[in-house]
Amino acid sequence: MVENTQHTNHPRLPIVQEPTPLQLLPRLSEILDIELYVKRDDLAGPSIGGNKSRQLEYYFGAALSANADTILITGAVQSNFARLAAAVAASQNMHAVVQLEERVKSSGRAYHENGNVLLARMLGAEILSYPEGEDETGADAALYTYAEKLRSDGRTPYVIPLGEDHPPIGALGYVDAAHEIMMQASDFDVFVVASGSGATHSGLLTGVRDAGSSAKVIGSCVRRDAGQQRPRIQRTISRLADLHPGAEKVSSEDIIVWDGALAPGYGKAGEQARGAIDDMAQIEGLILDPVYTAKSFAAVTALTGTGEVRPGSKVCFVHTGGLAAVFAYANALV
Repeated sequence: MVENTQHTNHPRLPIVQEPTPLQLLPRLSEILDIELYVKRDDLAGPSIGGNKSRQLEYYFGAALSANADTILITGAVQSNFARLAAAVAASQNMHAVVQLEERVKSSGRAYHENGNVLLARMLGAEILSYPEGEDETGADAALYTYAEKLRSDGRTPYVIPLGEDHPPIGALGYVDAAHEIMMQASDFDVFVVASGSGATHSGLLTGVRDAGSSAKVIGSCVRRDAGQQRPRIQRTISRLADLHPGAEKVSSEDIIVWDGALAPGYGKAGEQARGAIDDMAQIEGLILDPVYTAKSFAAVTALTGTGEVRPGSKVCFVHTGGLAAVFAYANALV
């Protein structure tokens, strides 16, 4: 059932069982000389969960309000977003069309058949391919073209777009998440989260400021370098202000991005990301993925090392999920 929300004119389909846990990591806290918590949004939503569940609450709210019977989404081959959309679509008796973009070069058979791809197929999604990996406008256009075909066949499609020329309604999910975290603990000094499309980062920063906190929100770049990502977040927050007035509280100085673990590029784990995976698994027993969470947690370890996150700080690391993708990267992780 679609619910009304605090965000006027934006219906929401409840997907996440709230609140997700906020968990102290005692061993890493001692090692890093901070008070480190993890927000377990890897447990948010169906089919192994993930942060995109919160964004999908608003996209599916809009789709169901429009009486859609088909959802279309585009993303990387190992897209957590696409897999979660297929899971939610199945639960709502909707057809899912998943378009997979070739963003990661020189990837093998497991990458194209295992992990999120396998789960999307099990969930009944129709799989399309898009040959480019850095063409958001073209990928969206391909989806809208396919949606018109479906419409001519009598279906009612709804497209979840990727490009910046669409309102970032998914970011509203992380405005909500920030308020949820602040209800659990309101005295964080620093938040750290992966920064890719920008919706999660922008929504979290907006929600933190909206809740009256001056905590730093650090976005760790997973797809673009800091020079490209910072203006992207600025643009997303500007567009988010049209949906949620609280975004107007965010200043340019509030936008902090770090790209120290980005290399060797999207979907590939360098030395810092591999170290983050090993640390979290072998010290706290939690699994990070090489695409998003390894690169975001690497920011925590690196910035405590340089003193940019000061000793004794209370830090919230947002675990955005991605467990399914680990199985597609088995050859690279062992």
